[in-house]
Amino acid sequence: MSDANEPAGTVEPGGGATGAGAADGPATGTGSAAADAPQAAAEANDPAGTPDSADAGPGRRVRVVLVDDHRMFRTGVQAEIGQTERTGVEVVGEAADVDQAVSVITSTRPEVVLLDVHLPGGGGVEVLRRCAPLMADAEQPVRFLALSVSDAAEDVIGVIRGGARGYVTKTITGTDLVNSVFRVQDGDAVFSPRLAGFVLDAFASTDAPPVDEDLDRLTQREREVLRLIARGYAYKEIAKQLFISVKTVESHVSAVLRKLQLSNRHELTRWATARRLV
Repeated sequence: MSDANEPAGTVEPGGGATGAGAADGPATGTGSAAADAPQAAAEANDPAGTPDSADAGPGRRVRVVLVDDHRMFRTGVQAEIGQTERTGVEVVGEAADVDQAVSVITSTRPEVVLLDVHLPGGGGVEVLRRCAPLMADAEQPVRFLALSVSDAAEDVIGVIRGGARGYVTKTITGTDLVNSVFRVQDGDAVFSPRLAGFVLDAFASTDAPPVDEDLDRLTQREREVLRLIARGYAYKEIAKQLFISVKTVESHVSAVLRKLQLSNRHELTRWATARRLV
């Protein structure tokens, strides 16, 4: 569950968001999103797959809608990629929840939607479900690129199976985000390199991923705090990364320890590592 009143991290001008796990440029593929997922994931470590510049090229334009429940993050993305004359990206609308997203996307018919995974009202998967006719429009398809702080396998696979053209994390640089938007407009599938393993594993098998009942007890925000704790972040660093207070971080950690019946952050780290959440 997202903290709707707590803004998420921002895309830094000319660089990525701060924190562990900053990724290289995203990998791409062509064709349908699900069919392209293994190819794009396999290319994730190929530096030739990512252009070096955010230049849109002469006359190149793409209309984009931003969907994220954190206003500060939307403002940061708008400032970084929305300078149309420089980037070619025109932000034509914003939304903070599922109903707003469906309304804005339907009325503006953008070429690309930057979609957060966790939103009030049902999340990114619900937006994709309700916008399925727009994605299927042969004349003017609306394409979705997930842009989220979450790098959880279930989130990645969920939105890709829902019809998104790709998934990049909020550690992406402004330059790479612009390039990713144009690639999605062209019909490519785009993924952050660190997500490649999830995509390959999911589409290599038709088996549904096992349900982790312990993990399911945690809210989305608690999972985000859990992963950062397991990666060695201090409380102040987590607060800065997630744009929440240190006191809120402490509350989330306490809730995680209680729900998982663990005693301290060291046990929590071992628990997360054993489940490959780090």
